[in-house]
Amino acid sequence: MKPHRTVSRLRHRFLAGLMLAGFVLLAGRSAQLQLLDRDFLQGQADARHLRVVPVPAHRGMIVDRNDEPLAISTPVQSVWVNPGELVASRNELARLSELLGLEPDHVRRLLGQYRGREFLYLRRHISPDRARRVAALDLPGVYLQREYQRYYPAGEVAGHLIGFTNIDDRGQEGLELAYDDWLRGEPGAKRVVKDGRRHIVENVENIRSARPGKILKLSIDRRIQYLAYRELKAAVRQHHARSGSVVVLDNRSGEVLALVNQPSFNPNNRKGLKASHLRNRAVTDVFEPGSTMKPFVIAAALESGRYRVNTRIETSPGLFRVGSHTIHDMHDYGTLDLTGVIRKSSNVAASKIALSLTAEDLWRGFSGAGFGLATASGFPGEANGYLADFHRWRDIERATLSYGYGLSVTALQLAQAYAVFANDGYRLPVSLLRREQPGEAQRVYSPAVARSVRKMMEAVVKEGGTAPLAAVKGYRVAGKTGTVHKSVDGGYARHRYVAVFAGMAPASAPRLVTVVVIDEPSNGKHFGGQVAGPVFSRIMAGALRLLNVTPDDLPLLQTRRSQQEGHA
Repeated sequence: MKPHRTVSRLRHRFLAGLMLAGFVLLAGRSAQLQLLDRDFLQGQADARHLRVVPVPAHRGMIVDRNDEPLAISTPVQSVWVNPGELVASRNELARLSELLGLEPDHVRRLLGQYRGREFLYLRRHISPDRARRVAALDLPGVYLQREYQRYYPAGEVAGHLIGFTNIDDRGQEGLELAYDDWLRGEPGAKRVVKDGRRHIVENVENIRSARPGKILKLSIDRRIQYLAYRELKAAVRQHHARSGSVVVLDNRSGEVLALVNQPSFNPNNRKGLKASHLRNRAVTDVFEPGSTMKPFVIAAALESGRYRVNTRIETSPGLFRVGSHTIHDMHDYGTLDLTGVIRKSSNVAASKIALSLTAEDLWRGFSGAGFGLATASGFPGEANGYLADFHRWRDIERATLSYGYGLSVTALQLAQAYAVFANDGYRLPVSLLRREQPGEAQRVYSPAVARSVRKMMEAVVKEGGTAPLAAVKGYRVAGKTGTVHKSVDGGYARHRYVAVFAGMAPASAPRLVTVVVIDEPSNGKHFGGQVAGPVFSRIMAGALRLLNVTPDDLPLLQTRRSQQEGHA
């Protein structure tokens, strides 16, 4: 055999052996990886690509009594980055910044400042179209995260009542804050596989299902809320007033059908929002109720047994001295029966009646109607109002209390108190939530007394009363005006007023109780009957129609119809 053939054969055998050894080594290594080191390697792969990610849960809806939405959550995307991964050219970073509405220099500073972090929000809650355009850039280290954004269909009309959430969907004001635990959902979790650019490529398993927040059903009727808001806003503008509030109660259940304020705010756009505009004045702001207290004095007088409906009070000459103080009427009303006291709103007569009663009897009627007590509506920051203990009342304090000075109330408290007359002497707890059954009633006055006072208050809106402009065509209305000098340091302002009207309809069997408060009207009119009365009339007329409440003043309707036909 020739030497070169032997060398060639040996070379082939060596190469073949080498290849076989390599194959054996590869097979052995493969077996080691697949069998012996499988768990370790799988763990390493999972650590790099298997992730547990949250599953967002949307916040519960807030709806009105008819299931119309007042607050809903809509899915949106937020843009976040890993500063250490984000490697982009100047042009790409400029395009990203432009899409997000940010300055490129600002973005570069952020990325440099947080270079050591793995998570940084660049922009929260962007539109779906903008999110698609960001994703199309396909920049490493830039990611989208699904979240929910709160939207308020009623806008400023229900802003004070509903409130709003922050960017993390947590309640900050109003009922969003009060019922945050009820509305807030519980996020879920799932295990996913992500690729090298942190995109989800596979859903592995559901660890915990997301639990959406629960629906909150309010007592509010969105139709009446819009009506009340429109009329209040127009009145505040017309009278150049500082602010205003309206509360509408369903007398049958104590449910709040409308609660509005001016000035208001739009919870969907809070740029430039003033803190003073956030106050739900109908619940948090107190005022002296003025002559709207006189029906409660009359009720206490009737309950005492010392007075009857036809009892007469001498008011001439329109002045009444109490110690060193003098109480005035607008005019010399002469001798008045109890109906006349309410119709003419006599301070002199109310003071004489109050001083003839014991302080405890007077206080019991006031307190029983809810004065000095929070309504327990559940609204954050609700004011208690103020009613001093009767043991500390001097004669002048008892006299001024009879026409609404020396105590303070909220608009909601005053509405609840007037509902006592509408509900035949019983006080119902008020509610901002929809009720299937009314709450437990508390007796304040006898049914006969409550009906008598209600009948007296009908004279207020008739000819010769203080608020004929509060009348509602086709319905009997019972109510009372209040015109209050505002309290200032050292006494009361001479030319700053609060105009109030509180009333109910239909007076024969009241369905609705409404309170209108206009703070500091300044266009020349300031009396409650002039300023607040017409607002009451328009709101009550519209609300009664919306609720299909049967008119109870048919003779008046027939008379007016006959007059119209005669003119025709």
